[in-house]
Amino acid sequence: MNTKGKVISVNISEKKGVIKNPVKKINVCSTGVEKDAHAGNWHRQVSLLAKESISRFEQVLKREIVYGEFAENITTEGLILFDMTPGDRIKIGGEVLLEVTQIGKKCHGDGCAIFSAVGKCVMPKEGIFCKVITNGTVGADDEIIYLPANKAELQ
Repeated sequence: MNTKGKVISVNISEKKGVIKNPVKKINVCSTGVEKDAHAGNWHRQVSLLAKESISRFEQVLKREIVYGEFAENITTEGLILFDMTPGDRIKIGGEVLLEVTQIGKKCHGDGCAIFSAVGKCVMPKEGIFCKVITNGTVGADDEIIYLPANKAELQ
C-alpha cells in the first residue's frame, strides 16, 4: 500500500447527518474537529474519505460530488483508506496524528440527509473513522503519511 498521500479538502458541519461544508482549515483537538457536530469523547472523532472512492461513486451517480457531501471531515488523495485497519495511524501535516478506529459504518438510510440528497452513500464501505492522538491544524495540500500499526508505535 502507498504510504503517502495528501489532503484535498477539509469539511465541517454543525449538525449530524448533513453534508459538511468545505473550509480553509480545521483545528483538530482531543475531541475531534472543532466546531464539528461529530466531535466528542468517542471513537469516531474524525472521518476521512478518499477522492478515489468519491470519483468511483460519481460514475455510479453520473454526477459530480462536492467534497464534504458524504459528511467526511477530511477528503484525501493517494491512499486506499478502506484497506487500513484499526490501530493504524495517520500523520497529517507533520503535526496531527490520528488513529484508525473503524472502517465504514452503518448507513442510516432514509433518515440521513446525505442519503436523501444523494440516494446512496459510500461511507458505509469506504469511509474511515479515527480518534485524535495529537492535536493541530489541517488544510488542503497537507501531506499525509500512513503508519501501519506495526510501525505506528514508533511515532
